[in-house]
Amino acid sequence: MTNHTPRPIDELVEFLYSLGTAEIDHTGHDFLTHLKAVSDLLVEHGMGDELAAAGLYHSIYGTEKFQDFSLPLDRRSEVRALIGDHAERIAWLNCVMDRSTFDAAVSAALGGATRFSISDRRGAAINVPADQLHDLAVVHLFDWLEQVERSEFGWDYRRDAYRSMAQLIGPVAQALYAVVFAREPAASADAADTAAGD
Repeated sequence: MTNHTPRPIDELVEFLYSLGTAEIDHTGHDFLTHLKAVSDLLVEHGMGDELAAAGLYHSIYGTEKFQDFSLPLDRRSEVRALIGDHAERIAWLNCVMDRSTFDAAVSAALGGATRFSISDRRGAAINVPADQLHDLAVVHLFDWLEQVERSEFGWDYRRDAYRSMAQLIGPVAQALYAVVFAREPAASADAADTAAGD
């Protein structure tokens, strides 16, 4: 498997547009607007071209919580040709993973583990090297931070897991997490504090 630099962003966006992503609703916007916003957020915070491309395609195959669009997995080679092997792998993992197993892997990484396995939504194990776990955490966290203010799932959805992802990634992600969650309505934040026993 060879890797390459993702194609120019306009070409990547055009492919998504050709799939009809601009016609699909997603958290108060259209799906394509959300995808571009996640990619832009990654660029803005210095995460590099590969992760920006992975962010742009982060839910191309559908995810645990978003099934309104799903490119068939037999088209993965097309996506690899556009965004590169590593970016496509991260996007694919983000799409197929059982999130609870990913959250457990992030916790294990924070605890010093160096070998990781997550499960897909059918229960099949996927070995994930540490660098891929880190990059998956980046894309998954930035996806959530882009949409949390509009999401039907609310501010408290997997709050501890997202905080752990920010910790795993480091200061840039922790700072962005703090900025976004500072905008949480007071009533929601108070409820979260009460639930946590603070």
